[in-house]
Amino acid sequence: MQFAIILGAVIGWLIGGFAGMALGAVFGWLLLRVPLPVARADLEGPFLDTTFAVMGALCKADGRVSRAEIAVAESYFDKLALSAQQRQAARESFARGKCVGFDLYGEISRLRQLLHRQPAFLQLFLQIQLSAVAADGVVEEAEHRMMLRVADALGLRPEDVARIEAMLRTASAGSDTPTAQVREDAYAVLGVSPSASDAEVKQAYRRLMSRYHPDKFAARGLCERTRAVAEERVHEVRKAYDSIKRRRRDS
Repeated sequence: MQFAIILGAVIGWLIGGFAGMALGAVFGWLLLRVPLPVARADLEGPFLDTTFAVMGALCKADGRVSRAEIAVAESYFDKLALSAQQRQAARESFARGKCVGFDLYGEISRLRQLLHRQPAFLQLFLQIQLSAVAADGVVEEAEHRMMLRVADALGLRPEDVARIEAMLRTASAGSDTPTAQVREDAYAVLGVSPSASDAEVKQAYRRLMSRYHPDKFAARGLCERTRAVAEERVHEVRKAYDSIKRRRRDS
């Protein structure tokens, strides 16, 4: 850390004297706090491997892997635009995650280090995992507990899990879904309480739309493969916001 600041100060001195030295030191300090983009080639392999390995472990948490869970796992082959070789590797990773003795925390730690200070991307990873374990229509208690441990290992909160669970319920809600549940989930997706003001709801909506806009992932150096998942997240955030606006307008 001190080296970067000193180097910036020296370069600044050579260019602009005392004023340049001060600016150079500040630049060196700031440089340490800006997360550098992760190269696509460096990210794809570990990301795909960890995604499907952790998915296998979560789906097996209740003692069995259902056909619905396998179907959702394989649906991500298309969403993530995997080649034939990558699909086979994903199946092997999924099988590895189901094995006794699978190092869940080591796997997640590797991904977290790779995506240092990229919370939006980590939440998308969590979204993929949750959609898989919820594929059979129910998240068993053992699966939920493991999901909370995964979120904690990623540096995320239980509230992040609850938000994604609400988003998945919103996506699958039918005409017979209780109105109170739909309303509660809409607020949970935005991460605000029903008592939040219109301005607070709008601010939460804009923050999430900015965070998960697919184009921003490319700007952060994150792989294009997550675009489809990010688009799903944006769609559900917009759907929740529109639902809240409509109900407040009609009430």
